[in-house]
Amino acid sequence: MKRTLRSILSLILCAVIAAGTVLFANADDALTTAPMHFGEDGSFKILHITDTHLHDDNVKESTRLIALACDTEDPDLVILTGDLASEDTIEHTAERVDQLMQVFESRGIPTAVTFGNHDSENGAYTREDVMALYNAYACSISIDDGDALTGCGTYLIPIAASDSDETRFNLWIFDSGDYDQEGHYANVAEDQVEWYRQKSAGSEAENGKMIYGLAFQHIIVPEIYDALEEKNYRTAFSYPHIYDESKYYRFSAANTNYGMLNEKPCCGYYNHGQFAAMAQRGDVLAMFTGHDHTNAFGVKYQGIDIVNSLSTRYNGDTFSTQYGYRVIGLDENAPDKYETRVVRWYDFVNGKEVKDLADSREDKALLAEIRFFGTFCKYFKAFCAVFVKVFTGRTVRYPD
Repeated sequence: MKRTLRSILSLILCAVIAAGTVLFANADDALTTAPMHFGEDGSFKILHITDTHLHDDNVKESTRLIALACDTEDPDLVILTGDLASEDTIEHTAERVDQLMQVFESRGIPTAVTFGNHDSENGAYTREDVMALYNAYACSISIDDGDALTGCGTYLIPIAASDSDETRFNLWIFDSGDYDQEGHYANVAEDQVEWYRQKSAGSEAENGKMIYGLAFQHIIVPEIYDALEEKNYRTAFSYPHIYDESKYYRFSAANTNYGMLNEKPCCGYYNHGQFAAMAQRGDVLAMFTGHDHTNAFGVKYQGIDIVNSLSTRYNGDTFSTQYGYRVIGLDENAPDKYETRVVRWYDFVNGKEVKDLADSREDKALLAEIRFFGTFCKYFKAFCAVFVKVFTGRTVRYPD
């Protein structure tokens, strides 16, 4: 009798726990977009754009290159991860947002936005003010989470099957903040981490299986320094810790690496457990960030790829020819995997398809300028990587 009673109580307890998980999953539907869908061929392509820093001196060239990238890549979704267009007034910022968003609006490309440290730092307007600018466009699927969570722009984008509304993949969008009270870079806050934990568990319970996903935000997680190799001396392509310049970091041969490290990763100072929560849950395959303009790399650590994408703008100088964008490919039939590649402006403008798309005198002048300035920078960086490999045996440049 006692054993039967215990069994009944256990079943009731399990039911209560399961119901609580499902209730939480449904309680914050306001932070979940309408599902997108895999294509008929099972594919889904994301264009990751970050750190456009649009101003008077670069907006025309940068948005034209982004438009050409959209026409070349034909993405299903564009994700913008902050430091996009911050001017002195909200009216001036609205002009820049319009120049950027018209690229996607005119092409009917769904666009998801979150913010970086510069998007509202001048105090003339709030992140909510800026989000309202983006959400004025029909192509925006972004969510202002209001008072529900810290910041503005933390939400979930589910990707459903090609032929049903069954969730097959999740895209986690986070506002990683700007600065803490002491002036350091911020990080995803505790309440956002808890929201992810509960929402991830709820998604698994609702679908009867773990739903894999990717995370997107502006500022890289502090664990990047655990994934790199620490030295107490400087070598070629090693960089000091952002908060301790007596320690130097470089790619570790013990980990799987991608791309090239060109500057120190600028993570938040305080760690609120976001990466640890994702590693524990096991559903996030990679975290994609911006913030560090010249870094285009990935490091696999505790089963998660920590990935940084290039600034997506063109400033008219030599190194900005090496800025660009990232493409991420998903396959409905292999939801535990993804593919990614970096495209730099110099390589982009030398492609045949871009030459065919460029149809104006201004296009030709812009492309010629990138080719001229970019030649030196591209081959100088390649020479440096080969030089280090030959004389030290270290690999500092991996396939993107």
